[in-house]
Amino acid sequence: MHTTIEISKEYLHFAAAHFTLFSATERENLHGHNFQVTLNATAPVHDDGLTFDYNILKKTLKALCDEYDEQVLMPTQSPYLEFEKDNEFTYVLFNGERIPFLERDLTLLPIRNVTVEELAHHFLDRLVADPTIAALDIEHLLLRCASGEGQWARAEWWSEPS
Repeated sequence: MHTTIEISKEYLHFAAAHFTLFSATERENLHGHNFQVTLNATAPVHDDGLTFDYNILKKTLKALCDEYDEQVLMPTQSPYLEFEKDNEFTYVLFNGERIPFLERDLTLLPIRNVTVEELAHHFLDRLVADPTIAALDIEHLLLRCASGEGQWARAEWWSEPS
């Protein structure tokens, strides 16, 4: 017997600024969203009536949300951006623009663009890479990320067959 645990907590959110890149010459203006994250985890129900301690998933997701909360998010894998640093700022270089950010306000992410599509996969990759979560008997994860009501992206992971 298997079950899916659905984790959709009010506190699984983060407020972050970004701009979407459309091409080498076109981008959105810097703006922010209140992003929301949910997670479904499918696992076998064991003889004790439990799948696993899903507080582990809640705590890990909360820590990820907290890490990105009140940050400007920038993608390091975009072919359209470059970065420079000096003693005071990190500069995001785009199409002749040199946009300064304080290091404390900027989080660089190993993604191609700051979109819900990329963020959903990034969050899921971080979860799957966590050794505590990897040790759980989870067969399938479905993570959703929203930048606003009615605007979700999904990323999925399946365990390797044993």
